Amino acid sequence: MALPLLNYAPASQNNRVAGFAVGNDDTPRVYSTANLLSSTEMDELISAAYRQIFFHAFASDREVTLESQLRSGNISVRQFVRGLVLSQTYRSSFYDKNSNYRFVEQTVQRVLGRDVYSEKEKIAWSIVVATKGIVGFIDALLDSDEYLEAFGDDVLPYQRRRILPSQRIGEMPFNLKSPRYDAYHRAQLGFPQLIWQNTVRSYVATDRQPKNGDPSIFLNMARSINASPVSLPTVSAQNLDYERLVPRR
Repeated sequence: MALPLLNYAPASQNNRVAGFAVGNDDTPRVYSTANLLSSTEMDELISAAYRQIFFHAFASDREVTLESQLRSGNISVRQFVRGLVLSQTYRSSFYDKNSNYRFVEQTVQRVLGRDVYSEKEKIAWSIVVATKGIVGFIDALLDSDEYLEAFGDDVLPYQRRRILPSQRIGEMPFNLKSPRYDAYHRAQLGFPQLIWQNTVRSYVATDRQPKNGDPSIFLNMARSINASPVSLPTVSAQNLDYERLVPRR
């Protein structure tokens, strides 16, 4: 018997307040298939979906079958998002390398477009992951009233109310706030590193490189000879015959 979802109190975050801001270049673009899209507009929607879920998708990470079904109208945007979140790429990038709490936090950010309200919400959804698995957790998010009211079947999820008109700086993007790997796996992978190489490499401009015949070319060769200085016999001043050393005039 699966445990019911624990109750948690929603916090008064920006996405729960109706926005009256005038749209500008910083306002997130809303992608929707409510109207018939051209091939170019569909490409932009698919690229935005990969940025929202994966942050960046290589050619090998693209779900060609899901893209074809979305273009032909066989699946909705919500089903396309479900396929991306349940893909092997998302599982290996977020679930396999994080705890359930962090996996819940990152998935809520990408699917619901907001931060988790509190630690209680993390615990509640983590119990769903432990009892129903990843599929049950994703289905619960996509079938929730919050997702259906915010995005429905046609709108692609996005970070809601990221720009705050009353503040100089808005909310930080989710990919910067919650990177793909936690601190433990970042240390195992060896990044971030402040020093990438032990040897400092210098660059010499082309016009400053020595040409043929330049003495600096033979400097290293001259240093490698290790020639010992000529030792002259020491002569005491008392043994000098000054009368013979003075030239005759």
